[in-house]
Amino acid sequence: MGKVIMVVDDSASIRQVVSMTLKGAGFSVITANDGKDALAKLQNIKERINLLITDVNMPNMDGITLVKEAKKLPAFKFTPMMMLTTEASDSKKQEGRAAGAKAWLVKPFQPPMLLTAVSKLIS
Repeated sequence: MGKVIMVVDDSASIRQVVSMTLKGAGFSVITANDGKDALAKLQNIKERINLLITDVNMPNMDGITLVKEAKKLPAFKFTPMMMLTTEASDSKKQEGRAAGAKAWLVKPFQPPMLLTAVSKLIS
């Protein structure tokens, strides 16, 4: 089985575009519509997640909180996490890095840029 990536975004269209891009490159994709949904799925998942890609600004639980909470779970302590967001401020990027995010990609994005970042994180 190929590598598994979880995509977390409150925008259905972004989830769809990111999922199609990743599936087209041979990845398996699991989606969640906010941080709370993603955390619940992570706690009950049986397969290994190779990468988590999350938006920052979402209802119920934002992406930075999700990264912090996911890193507390033993199975995901070393899982690479990427922020895919409209946020471009240095302070938000610092906050994301401090939480454990390894990459930051700003929307709108080009699919090749996303795939390049993904391949660097899960080579």
